[in-house]
Amino acid sequence: MQIVGYESGAGDGEPALLLAWEGALEREPLRPGDPLEYALGERRCAGTITDEGHRACPNSDAPYCEDHSYTWVCARCTGTCLKDQMDCFEEHAVYLAAFAPATFKVGVTKAWRLETRLREQGADRAAHLHTVSNGRIAREIESEIAREVGDSVRVPTKIRGLAAPVDAAAWDALVGEYDPIETFAFEYGLALTERPVRETIASGTVLGTKGRVLVLERGATTYAVDMRDLVGYEVREGTSDRALQSSLGAFG
Repeated sequence: MQIVGYESGAGDGEPALLLAWEGALEREPLRPGDPLEYALGERRCAGTITDEGHRACPNSDAPYCEDHSYTWVCARCTGTCLKDQMDCFEEHAVYLAAFAPATFKVGVTKAWRLETRLREQGADRAAHLHTVSNGRIAREIESEIAREVGDSVRVPTKIRGLAAPVDAAAWDALVGEYDPIETFAFEYGLALTERPVRETIASGTVLGTKGRVLVLERGATTYAVDMRDLVGYEVREGTSDRALQSSLGAFG
Protein backbone atom coordinates (compact mmCIF):
# COMPACT_ATOMS: atom_id res chain seq x y z
CA MET A 1 0.00 0.00 0.00
CA GLN A 2 1.30 3.46 -0.91
CA ILE A 3 0.31 7.02 -0.05
CA VAL A 4 -0.20 8.61 -3.46
CA GLY A 5 -1.87 11.90 -2.61
CA TYR A 6 -3.91 13.91 -0.17
CA GLU A 7 -6.99 16.14 -0.04
CA SER A 8 -6.90 19.25 2.12
CA GLY A 9 -10.65 19.36 2.71
CA ALA A 10 -10.73 23.00 1.66
CA GLY A 11 -13.58 22.41 -0.79
CA ASP A 12 -16.74 20.37 -0.32
CA GLY A 13 -15.09 17.19 0.95
CA GLU A 14 -13.24 16.29 4.13
CA PRO A 15 -9.45 16.04 4.39
CA ALA A 16 -7.99 12.64 3.55
CA LEU A 17 -4.91 10.71 2.54
CA LEU A 18 -5.15 8.84 -0.77
CA LEU A 19 -3.89 5.25 -0.60
CA ALA A 20 -3.26 2.93 -3.55
CA TRP A 21 -3.10 -0.84 -3.57
CA GLU A 22 -2.76 -2.86 -6.80
CA GLY A 23 -4.38 -0.11 -8.87
CA ALA A 24 -7.28 0.57 -6.53
CA LEU A 25 -7.56 3.95 -4.80
CA GLU A 26 -8.89 4.46 -1.28
CA ARG A 27 -9.45 7.53 0.90
CA GLU A 28 -8.31 7.57 4.52
CA PRO A 29 -10.42 10.35 6.12
CA LEU A 30 -8.63 12.65 8.55
CA ARG A 31 -11.37 13.43 11.05
CA PRO A 32 -10.49 15.06 14.40
CA GLY A 33 -10.34 12.42 17.11
CA ASP A 34 -9.81 9.49 14.75
CA PRO A 35 -6.71 7.31 15.04
CA LEU A 36 -4.27 7.16 12.14
CA GLU A 37 -2.07 4.08 12.27
CA TYR A 38 0.40 3.62 9.44
CA ALA A 39 4.12 2.92 9.61
CA LEU A 40 6.20 4.42 6.82
CA GLY A 41 8.44 2.21 4.69
CA GLU A 42 10.36 2.92 1.49
CA ARG A 43 9.56 5.98 -0.60
CA ARG A 44 9.33 6.15 -4.38
CA CYS A 45 7.40 7.88 -7.15
CA ALA A 46 3.68 8.08 -6.38
CA GLY A 47 2.75 7.46 -10.00
CA THR A 48 -0.41 9.04 -11.29
CA ILE A 49 -4.12 9.04 -10.45
CA THR A 50 -6.60 8.61 -13.29
CA ASP A 51 -10.36 8.21 -13.60
CA GLU A 52 -9.79 4.45 -13.60
CA GLY A 53 -7.71 4.41 -10.42
CA HIS A 54 -3.98 4.54 -9.74
CA ARG A 55 -1.05 3.81 -12.03
CA ALA A 56 2.02 2.83 -10.07
CA CYS A 57 5.57 3.85 -10.96
CA PRO A 58 8.74 1.94 -9.95
CA ASN A 59 11.06 4.95 -10.22
CA SER A 60 12.88 5.93 -7.04
CA ASP A 61 12.36 9.70 -7.34
CA ALA A 62 9.86 10.96 -4.75
CA PRO A 63 7.25 12.16 -4.49
CA TYR A 64 7.20 12.14 -8.31
CA CYS A 65 9.73 11.20 -10.94
CA GLU A 66 10.37 13.28 -14.04
CA ASP A 67 7.74 11.36 -16.00
CA HIS A 68 5.04 12.22 -13.45
CA SER A 69 6.04 15.75 -12.48
CA TYR A 70 4.04 18.64 -13.80
CA THR A 71 4.87 22.31 -13.34
CA TRP A 72 1.84 24.55 -13.69
CA VAL A 73 3.13 27.19 -16.06
CA CYS A 74 0.60 29.77 -14.79
CA ALA A 75 2.25 29.70 -11.36
CA ARG A 76 5.29 31.41 -12.90
CA CYS A 77 3.28 33.94 -14.89
CA THR A 78 3.81 37.64 -14.16
CA GLY A 79 1.40 38.92 -16.82
CA THR A 80 3.36 37.80 -19.89
CA CYS A 81 1.76 34.52 -20.92
CA LEU A 82 4.17 31.59 -20.98
CA LYS A 83 1.80 29.35 -22.94
CA ASP A 84 1.52 29.15 -26.71
CA GLN A 85 -1.93 30.70 -26.33
CA MET A 86 -3.40 32.49 -23.33
CA ASP A 87 -6.41 30.58 -21.98
CA CYS A 88 -7.22 32.19 -18.59
CA PHE A 89 -10.20 34.12 -19.93
CA GLU A 90 -12.32 34.23 -16.79
CA GLU A 91 -12.53 36.45 -13.75
CA HIS A 92 -9.58 36.24 -11.36
CA ALA A 93 -9.20 37.55 -7.83
CA VAL A 94 -6.10 39.19 -6.38
CA TYR A 95 -5.77 38.72 -2.62
CA LEU A 96 -3.58 39.20 0.40
CA ALA A 97 -3.20 36.33 2.87
CA ALA A 98 -1.87 36.31 6.44
CA PHE A 99 -0.20 33.41 8.22
CA ALA A 100 0.34 33.70 11.96
CA PRO A 101 1.98 35.49 13.46
CA ALA A 102 3.04 38.03 10.81
CA THR A 103 3.85 36.47 7.43
CA PHE A 104 1.94 37.95 4.51
CA LYS A 105 1.71 37.24 0.78
CA VAL A 106 -0.15 38.32 -2.32
CA GLY A 107 -1.78 35.75 -4.57
CA VAL A 108 -4.08 35.15 -7.52
CA THR A 109 -6.81 32.60 -8.11
CA LYS A 110 -9.92 32.15 -10.20
CA ALA A 111 -12.58 34.35 -8.64
CA TRP A 112 -15.08 31.56 -8.05
CA ARG A 113 -12.64 29.55 -5.90
CA LEU A 114 -11.15 32.36 -3.82
CA GLU A 115 -12.19 31.09 -0.38
CA THR A 116 -11.27 27.50 -1.27
CA ARG A 117 -7.81 28.59 -2.40
CA LEU A 118 -7.22 30.50 0.83
CA ARG A 119 -8.20 27.48 2.93
CA GLU A 120 -6.00 25.22 0.79
CA GLN A 121 -3.07 27.40 1.80
CA GLY A 122 -4.05 27.46 5.46
CA ALA A 123 -4.45 31.24 5.57
CA ASP A 124 -5.52 32.77 8.90
CA ARG A 125 -6.70 36.09 7.48
CA ALA A 126 -7.21 37.35 3.95
CA ALA A 127 -8.29 40.39 2.00
CA HIS A 128 -9.83 40.28 -1.48
CA LEU A 129 -8.26 43.26 -3.25
CA HIS A 130 -9.39 43.10 -6.88
CA THR A 131 -11.54 41.11 -9.28
CA VAL A 132 -10.35 41.43 -12.89
CA SER A 133 -11.47 39.97 -16.20
CA ASN A 134 -8.61 37.54 -16.82
CA GLY A 135 -5.51 35.93 -15.39
CA ARG A 136 -3.02 38.10 -17.29
CA ILE A 137 -4.26 41.30 -15.65
CA ALA A 138 -4.37 39.59 -12.25
CA ARG A 139 -0.76 38.41 -12.56
CA GLU A 140 0.39 41.91 -13.53
CA ILE A 141 -1.20 43.34 -10.38
CA GLU A 142 0.18 40.48 -8.26
CA SER A 143 3.69 41.03 -9.62
CA GLU A 144 3.56 44.72 -8.67
CA ILE A 145 2.33 44.08 -5.10
CA ALA A 146 4.79 41.19 -4.63
CA ARG A 147 7.71 43.64 -4.82
CA GLU A 148 6.71 44.83 -1.35
CA VAL A 149 4.80 41.90 0.17
CA GLY A 150 6.13 38.70 -1.41
CA ASP A 151 4.14 36.01 -3.15
CA SER A 152 4.99 32.75 -1.37
CA VAL A 153 5.09 31.26 2.12
CA ARG A 154 6.88 27.98 2.82
CA VAL A 155 5.21 25.24 4.84
CA PRO A 156 7.83 25.31 7.67
CA THR A 157 6.95 28.98 8.19
CA LYS A 158 3.26 28.09 8.44
CA ILE A 159 4.03 25.32 10.95
CA ARG A 160 6.04 27.69 13.16
CA GLY A 161 2.96 29.88 13.51
CA LEU A 162 0.39 27.16 14.19
CA ALA A 163 -0.08 28.00 17.88
CA ALA A 164 0.24 31.78 17.49
CA PRO A 165 -2.37 34.47 16.83
CA VAL A 166 -2.10 36.81 13.86
CA ASP A 167 -0.36 40.12 14.60
CA ALA A 168 -3.51 42.16 14.11
CA ALA A 169 -1.73 45.52 14.11
CA ALA A 170 0.70 44.48 11.36
CA TRP A 171 -2.10 42.91 9.29
CA ASP A 172 -4.41 45.91 9.65
CA ALA A 173 -1.58 48.24 8.67
CA LEU A 174 -0.95 46.26 5.49
CA VAL A 175 -4.61 45.95 4.51
CA GLY A 176 -5.07 49.63 5.29
CA GLU A 177 -2.86 50.45 2.31
CA TYR A 178 -5.56 49.03 0.04
CA ASP A 179 -9.32 49.25 -0.30
CA PRO A 180 -10.35 45.58 -0.08
CA ILE A 181 -13.60 44.29 -1.49
CA GLU A 182 -13.99 41.94 1.48
CA THR A 183 -11.92 40.41 4.25
CA PHE A 184 -11.82 36.91 5.76
CA ALA A 185 -10.86 35.33 9.08
CA PHE A 186 -10.51 31.55 9.08
CA GLU A 187 -10.68 29.02 11.89
CA TYR A 188 -9.41 25.43 11.63
CA GLY A 189 -10.44 24.09 15.03
CA LEU A 190 -6.93 23.20 16.22
CA ALA A 191 -6.79 25.31 19.43
CA LEU A 192 -3.10 24.58 19.99
CA THR A 193 -1.34 25.93 23.07
CA GLU A 194 2.22 25.26 21.90
CA ARG A 195 4.00 24.89 18.60
CA PRO A 196 3.83 21.30 17.28
CA VAL A 197 6.99 19.36 16.54
CA ARG A 198 7.57 19.03 12.81
CA GLU A 199 7.78 15.36 11.77
CA THR A 200 7.02 13.03 8.88
CA ILE A 201 4.76 10.39 10.41
CA ALA A 202 1.37 8.83 9.69
CA SER A 203 0.42 7.57 13.12
CA GLY A 204 -1.30 9.28 16.03
CA THR A 205 -4.63 10.82 16.90
CA VAL A 206 -5.84 13.32 14.32
CA LEU A 207 -6.33 16.80 15.76
CA GLY A 208 -7.13 18.39 12.43
CA THR A 209 -5.67 19.90 9.29
CA LYS A 210 -4.76 23.38 8.17
CA GLY A 211 -4.13 23.54 4.46
CA ARG A 212 -1.78 20.70 3.68
CA VAL A 213 -0.54 20.49 7.28
CA LEU A 214 -1.83 17.51 9.28
CA VAL A 215 -1.69 17.82 13.08
CA LEU A 216 -1.39 14.62 15.11
CA GLU A 217 -1.09 13.87 18.81
CA ARG A 218 1.06 10.98 19.92
CA GLY A 219 2.55 10.21 23.32
CA ALA A 220 1.57 13.58 24.83
CA THR A 221 3.31 15.42 21.99
CA THR A 222 1.67 17.25 19.11
CA TYR A 223 3.21 16.82 15.65
CA ALA A 224 2.76 18.81 12.45
CA VAL A 225 3.11 16.87 9.20
CA ASP A 226 3.36 18.34 5.72
CA MET A 227 1.11 15.90 3.86
CA ARG A 228 3.12 16.34 0.69
CA ASP A 229 6.07 14.83 2.58
CA LEU A 230 4.01 11.63 3.02
CA VAL A 231 3.31 11.19 -0.69
CA GLY A 232 5.21 8.27 -2.17
CA TYR A 233 5.74 6.28 1.01
CA GLU A 234 4.89 2.62 1.16
CA VAL A 235 2.91 2.03 4.35
CA ARG A 236 1.71 -0.83 6.49
CA GLU A 237 -0.91 -0.77 9.20
CA GLY A 238 0.56 -0.22 12.63
CA THR A 239 2.53 2.39 14.57
CA SER A 240 6.11 3.18 13.66
CA ASP A 241 8.69 2.28 16.30
CA ARG A 242 11.03 5.05 15.10
CA ALA A 243 12.15 7.36 17.93
CA LEU A 244 10.48 10.76 17.67
CA GLN A 245 11.32 14.14 19.11
CA SER A 246 9.02 15.06 22.00
CA SER A 247 7.84 18.48 23.07
CA LEU A 248 8.92 19.87 26.44
CA GLY A 249 5.32 19.55 27.60
CA ALA A 250 5.52 15.77 27.28
CA PHE A 251 7.87 15.69 30.28
CA GLY A 252 5.81 17.92 32.56
